[in-house]
Amino acid sequence: MDGVISVFHSHPTNTGLHTTRSWDFINLLEGIGDSTPSNGEELLRKASYGKDVIVGVLDTGVWPESESFNDKGMEPIPKSWKGKCKSGVGFNSSNCNRKLIGARYYLKSYEASFGPLDTRLDFRSPRDKNGHGTHTSSTIGGRRVSNASALGGFGSGTATGGAPLVRLAMYKVCWPIPGLTTAEGNTCLDDDVLAAFDDAITDGVQVISVSMGGSTSRPYIQDPIAIGALHAVKRNIVVACSAGNSGPSLNSVSNVAPWIITVGASSIDRIFPSPIVLGNDMTIEGESITPFRTRTYRLVYAGDVEIPGTTSNDTNGFCLPGTLSSKLVRGKAVFCRRGEVFQSLEVQRAGGIATVLGNRYDGRGVIGRPYLIPATVVYADKRIDVYNYIESNQNPNVTLIQPKTILGTKPAPFMAPFTSRGPNDIEPNILKPDITAPGLNILAAWSEASPPLNVPSDHRVVKYKIDSGTSMSCPHVAAVAALLKAIHPRWSSPAIKSAMMTTAKITNNMGGTITDSLGNIASPFEYGAGHIQPSKAADPGLVYDASYMDYLLFLCGSTRILLDPFECPRVLPLPSDLNYPSLAIANLKKVMTVKRTVTNVGTKNSSYSLRINPPPGYSVKISPATLHFRATGEKRSFSITVKAKNTAKKNKFSFGSYTWSDGIHQVRSPITVSSQ
Repeated sequence: MDGVISVFHSHPTNTGLHTTRSWDFINLLEGIGDSTPSNGEELLRKASYGKDVIVGVLDTGVWPESESFNDKGMEPIPKSWKGKCKSGVGFNSSNCNRKLIGARYYLKSYEASFGPLDTRLDFRSPRDKNGHGTHTSSTIGGRRVSNASALGGFGSGTATGGAPLVRLAMYKVCWPIPGLTTAEGNTCLDDDVLAAFDDAITDGVQVISVSMGGSTSRPYIQDPIAIGALHAVKRNIVVACSAGNSGPSLNSVSNVAPWIITVGASSIDRIFPSPIVLGNDMTIEGESITPFRTRTYRLVYAGDVEIPGTTSNDTNGFCLPGTLSSKLVRGKAVFCRRGEVFQSLEVQRAGGIATVLGNRYDGRGVIGRPYLIPATVVYADKRIDVYNYIESNQNPNVTLIQPKTILGTKPAPFMAPFTSRGPNDIEPNILKPDITAPGLNILAAWSEASPPLNVPSDHRVVKYKIDSGTSMSCPHVAAVAALLKAIHPRWSSPAIKSAMMTTAKITNNMGGTITDSLGNIASPFEYGAGHIQPSKAADPGLVYDASYMDYLLFLCGSTRILLDPFECPRVLPLPSDLNYPSLAIANLKKVMTVKRTVTNVGTKNSSYSLRINPPPGYSVKISPATLHFRATGEKRSFSITVKAKNTAKKNKFSFGSYTWSDGIHQVRSPITVSSQ
């Protein structure tokens, strides 16, 4: 049929949903080691707090009564807004206001796949039963709310979004998976997602935030987020997406289309320490956001109190559902080798009254959970100490120390252990993720219909909750994009992306390079260009711009499958030649030369010199080595030649960078190279 570009089966994206100190931390980090530290409040004033920018959020819905979405003192809705506030169960037009200006929901594809929505599991409306959408949208544009905290008073302070006067529009596309609990994740159907993108574009949003993602190797032509985002970017809408929570595995990053800003997750400088003290007086570090008072318990190891035949050598001691003996567990604290929500619930089911959990991930990076019984998560490398103590004592006991909130911890940030890593599985000649932002234990608004633990046995109600995931880091970048839109309304979406990437920071609050949760030096496959610096992004000096046509040419050279009627040239461009703020070359055959073009968005009569940090095993030559600009808006091109040395390690990526500087601006681009 005329007008049909492609047809593909609609698939569910089972997201687990790539599910407030963070903004303060971003500002503090930006000023460290800088002789002219930025001021976060000054940036907000320049952007008028985002008041005329509209951000669309594709997610699980919104809890409109949250104080984070109040519109007190806000100006009238921008005339550019063409959207709707769609009524439904527990939601009507009066739930929208000058802050939450639009709300829609999409069920057609979901119900075609799963049958009618079970209204016991979710609202047939934009109202949020899950909590995820309320959390992400308030992180973007929540108003400043004093005396906010998570259950038990954790993280107490002023909750705020990054752009507190930005306008929000919710597009509810994710729904409960029939037969699974809320904690096990939602599903977002392809054509519901595409319909939401189409509406958001027509409604007049300027930024779209998508904290969900599917397969790491799904072709662009079959990926609704990639398709919808390309349509959005064609209309100069910035699209930010979460990188995924499948780390620490390599090749796990999703949402890898080059027209998307792909966001990894890193920590902030806040922890919730809750050490345990064993009966031999050994103190072991741990963390918890479960409210409890210090108390001593009799301690048993899960592997010693299991129902015979319910576990194997591989699952022994993991507190899996239905494995613990009530007779042996009742009234005791149980040590589980690894675990989170369901392990704690199994201890509770068996009559246990407290639990010590081995961290799900190696190293630091404990994901805070408000468990239903006292619980502390100890670092993975300390599990053996707990196990040895239990096995060598006839009557072992443990004291769980009441958790507290500590600010200013170092080093921060480090990469969250769950954040998905590169290289890009679809096109390794484009570096992904693009950038990192806070995503570990982030405090934001929550749905009052969703208990903090998101399980049926939890009947608690909270207004704010601590949550973790690249779902939490993505809205930080969306908020910054909104501020940049407000300050530079004529900048293109690729220019805004470039501004964030080339000004990103790769050092932590100790002045060292960002590490992973184990303390190892992290790489661009984890943090992309680095950690976001909003004030620096507002004045980047130079940007790498791109057009819709550039993305079509990229598709010609990368996949030869287009998302728009377009005739590819006879000589196909190299994917590495896309005018991208980073440089990735995979499977280099001795030598390659690519081209880049920068646009001056700083002062006129400026001159930029070059600094190269070549990847080990490679030489990098850039010509010319100096760029002169007479006017703002002027463009200059240069070539980058990368050559493999004899010392280059075959089939292994190496990392470096190059930086343009005029003495004020540092325009840095990461380099990733591998050779055959």
